[in-house]
Amino acid sequence: METVVFYVFAALALTGALLVISFQNPVSSALSLVLTLFSTAVLFVLLLAHFVAVIQILVYAGAIMILFLFTVMFLNLKPGALKFESKNLPFKISVLLVVLLFVGYFASLGFKKGLSLSNISTSDMDGFGTVEGVGTTLFTDYLLPFELTSVLILVAIIGVVVIAKKRAS
Repeated sequence: METVVFYVFAALALTGALLVISFQNPVSSALSLVLTLFSTAVLFVLLLAHFVAVIQILVYAGAIMILFLFTVMFLNLKPGALKFESKNLPFKISVLLVVLLFVGYFASLGFKKGLSLSNISTSDMDGFGTVEGVGTTLFTDYLLPFELTSVLILVAIIGVVVIAKKRAS
């Protein structure tokens, strides 16, 4: 069963990622990115990394996507660039609801049962996917990349403000 869930959500993640780069509308691309992030969160649940899955949804699918959408709005795109196509809207909404039902069902299966890990010893899994395990790994082995990422995000924020000020003047 886990194999089927893995392949379904891996395919959804790849499809969402391809849709991100294929849409011309930035809002549609952002929503496709949300699909990719949710699918990746389900894959984390299959790996028994529940903390990482929740953080994936809260931080990336929540906060970062809000920042992306605010950036799109902040850049004052042309009025036609954000036009929403309402063709086949009931069909699209029904497909979205079915996908969300499947995501919820398989995520609940992952939280209840988890991945069968018969060939991995429990000493290898101590702290995997927990707050303590992620924090220890992040602030010991990956401290430099973590700090460089924060500097990169700061530079991106400054770049957006500079671009917006140039357009305003």
